[in-house]
Amino acid sequence: MATVRPFKAIRPDEKYASKVVSLPYDVMNRKEAAEMAEGNPYSFLHICRSEIDMPQQEDPYDRSVYEKARDNIDAFLKDGIFVSEERPALYLYRQIMDGRVQTGIVGCVAVDEYKNNTIKKHEFTRVEKEIDRINHFDVCDTNTEPVFLTYRDDKRIRSIMEGFASANDPVYDVTAADGVQHILWVIEDEQIIDSLVSLFDQIPAMYIADGHHRSASACKVGEKRREENPDYKGDEEFNFFMAAIFPDNDLKIFDYNRVVKDLNGNTCEEFIAKVQASGFAVCDMGEDPYYPEGKGIFSMYLEGRWYKLTASEDIIPDHVIDSLDVSVLQNNLLGPILGIEDPRTDKRIDFVGGIRGLEELVRRAESDMKVAFAVYPVDVDDLLEVADNDMVMPPKSTWFEPKLGSGLFMHRLK
Repeated sequence: MATVRPFKAIRPDEKYASKVVSLPYDVMNRKEAAEMAEGNPYSFLHICRSEIDMPQQEDPYDRSVYEKARDNIDAFLKDGIFVSEERPALYLYRQIMDGRVQTGIVGCVAVDEYKNNTIKKHEFTRVEKEIDRINHFDVCDTNTEPVFLTYRDDKRIRSIMEGFASANDPVYDVTAADGVQHILWVIEDEQIIDSLVSLFDQIPAMYIADGHHRSASACKVGEKRREENPDYKGDEEFNFFMAAIFPDNDLKIFDYNRVVKDLNGNTCEEFIAKVQASGFAVCDMGEDPYYPEGKGIFSMYLEGRWYKLTASEDIIPDHVIDSLDVSVLQNNLLGPILGIEDPRTDKRIDFVGGIRGLEELVRRAESDMKVAFAVYPVDVDDLLEVADNDMVMPPKSTWFEPKLGSGLFMHRLK
């Protein structure tokens, strides 16, 4: 079963929604967040990145930063920028990016189903990042941003969503600064809510697409509240956390590319020779940008030229993890040739979301890095298979776009 539960959202008043909506907290640094929010006192970045309002505070993880986020929520409510829903609802949420549409349901999911793996994971989390969101959710007493979940498409759920969107006007239809359109409907009809809850209850599993740290943090805050309330019954809000849940067929994963600082002591000629010897056919594609055409094919930018690298069948094992392109690149090139043994911790490697384009790889390779690799994107089916087998993807394997809009809904934990 997959529990989906309506909740009383805190959300922007309609006239402020376009000014409130922001990118998620974890896709920019402090300086970028401050620049994005400059001149806009309504931006949700004043809550999810509240350190931008505290230039004197150098530590973004100091408790005062989380207290500032809580105070900003309270101020937004007092000033009418935010409103609180009077009764529990589900929300129909549609995003449109470059003509591509994804439509899902925003509701609350169960802490216990995260713990028992009904909500499946595909990434490891880092303790320091968990602690940040634990403190943020705990001090704010609120899930301030949703987790991005997916499920195997169900025609019955899709039919309800499409029918509701056709028959009702949205409360928001706004386009954010990055060009993504965000459309939100409030579903208050109890019969429709019950139908959706019942249909999700028949789905065997949901999967974290994006937001592993938010999920883990929300779960640990829920557990903390249980310890503080030993007589809890199970229906309290802290037993649930907020999620935007989209069918897998709507989603698109972009490539997550790699840039490396040096050639590990090799000359360009020595490096290319070693790449060939390790099982890749190397073709010089010239100065024009080249993007990989399919699985097992990579593009490499080095010294002003693009190269096509084609992995031989001999180095692509029959294994759900090791056959992924990011694994093939790591296990046969980045590790043995460039000496990147642990891409999670090695300071010589960095990662670039495919949404930034090949030009960003060129910029990095010609500024602070030496060589860049573009990887063909992982399929959603690959992600689900990995999660179904209780495995984890290699680091920095998936980059989802569009990102969920932050600030359009929050979930109180009491």
